[in-house]
Amino acid sequence: MFNQAGYQNYVKSKYTTASPHRLVQMLFEAALTNIGRASQALDKKQISDSNMFIQKTHKIVSELLFSLNEEKGGELAANLKNIYLYILDRLVQANVKKDKTILMECDGLLREIKSAWDQIGKEVSIGQG
Repeated sequence: MFNQAGYQNYVKSKYTTASPHRLVQMLFEAALTNIGRASQALDKKQISDSNMFIQKTHKIVSELLFSLNEEKGGELAANLKNIYLYILDRLVQANVKKDKTILMECDGLLREIKSAWDQIGKEVSIGQG
C-alpha cells in the first residue's frame, strides 16, 4: 500500500537537502516539464490545462528572476534578468494567443540557460573533487 505521508516527507527532503545549484536545476526542469505539458494540452485543445501549465511555468521563471543577485552577478545577472523578463512576456503572449510556437521559443531559451547552468555544476564538482 502507498504511504502518502512517507512520500511527502521524501519529496520535502529532496528540496530541503538540495544544494542551491541543484535547486535552480530543479526549477529549470519543472519549467521545461510544464512547457511540454502546456504544449501537449494545446495539441489536445485542453485550454484550461494549457493555461494552468503556462501559469506554473510563469511562476517558476519568476522565481528564477527573483533569485538573481545583480550585485554579485554583474553583467551576467543583468542579461539573465532581461532574458527572464522576455520569457515571462512571451509566456503571457503564448497563453493569450494559445500559440505553441511561442511556447517552443520559451522552451529553447530555457534549455540553453539550463545547459549552461548544468555545465557550471559539473565544473564546480570537478573543482571540488
